[in-house]
Amino acid sequence: MSPEQTAASARAALEASADPAERAKIRKRMTDPAMAVIGVRMGTVFEIAKQHSRMSLAEVERLLDDDAYEARMVAASVLDFTARARGVAKDDRRAMFELWMRRIDRFDTWDFIDRAAPRVIGWYLLDDPRDILFALAKEPEWWKRRTAITAAFWIIRARDLDDPLAMCDLLAAAPEHLVQTNVGVALREIGRVDRARLEEFLARRGDDLSAHARRTARTALGQ
Repeated sequence: MSPEQTAASARAALEASADPAERAKIRKRMTDPAMAVIGVRMGTVFEIAKQHSRMSLAEVERLLDDDAYEARMVAASVLDFTARARGVAKDDRRAMFELWMRRIDRFDTWDFIDRAAPRVIGWYLLDDPRDILFALAKEPEWWKRRTAITAAFWIIRARDLDDPLAMCDLLAAAPEHLVQTNVGVALREIGRVDRARLEEFLARRGDDLSAHARRTARTALGQ
């Protein structure tokens, strides 16, 4: 690993790109007011992650220890870039999955989850039991439940609908907007694969969904 592929070099690159005006903008959309913000545009954060895309998992974990939002977004993005690469071995996918599960409480904003959970978790579980997703869907913390349904996006992409629909059933009445939004997305994508199964779900559980989730799901039906 070159000297540039470290948590320290990624943090230094973020600090060099800090902008007070950007910090104020990012701060407004944080769901956790206690999270530290450096103030780096998302395009720049992703470019720094690309420059560190061969970072070892040990260095990714060091970034996850960082209190700054952008540092942890680099960590999530490096995992996503790695998971997207061609020819990733199952053992390497397992290592990324296990890192996420071990440090799941550091992936506690909606955009960390959306950035990487489909490929890091969902792709790994394509040919494996999904018990962990059902366990996450029952956890009290909203970000764990959002992780479960977001990981299912990649399973839906593979046209495997039984487990994603079961998770939508578990989460249909979730009280949090940040869970409901991705339940709606999952249902929309299910409907694009199998319209009849979406229609059946909406007839049975549609009233339990938030209005936002129902609207999102129904776009697959042209409604």
